[in-house]
Amino acid sequence: MNSVSAAVGGAATFVWLGMVLAISFIEAPLKFRAPGVTIPIGLGIGRLVFRALNAAEAMLAIVVIVAVATGSPGPVVVALTVVAAVVLAIQIAVVRPPLNRRSDRVLSGEDPARHRSRAHLYYVALEVVKVVSLLALGCLLQAA
Repeated sequence: MNSVSAAVGGAATFVWLGMVLAISFIEAPLKFRAPGVTIPIGLGIGRLVFRALNAAEAMLAIVVIVAVATGSPGPVVVALTVVAAVVLAIQIAVVRPPLNRRSDRVLSGEDPARHRSRAHLYYVALEVVKVVSLLALGCLLQAA
């Protein structure tokens, strides 16, 4: 892997990783503990934040993909890049739509305990896979 591609790819990967850790594992759970934040308010904030996060992630994914594609990477780097990008695509295209439908129902007054959804658990599980793949990818790119 050439040094410029590795440096750019590594930097973008670690920025992406930092954003996911900060939003998904710090901001999202803590916002519901803030005084005065009800479930509908938290959901409304969360939808805006995750829409912005996913847009930023998509841009960073493009930067990482281009950097890896132009850098003659090894198979592990390619595999980790694919894992991170595919997980993000699944989150956006498959998991977020049911989460949005559920939050629409809660925001329109439905009791959140009335219908439990596993989509949130799938999203979190995919976040863990993405974090592990981004951490490994960033380390490999920085070592290149």
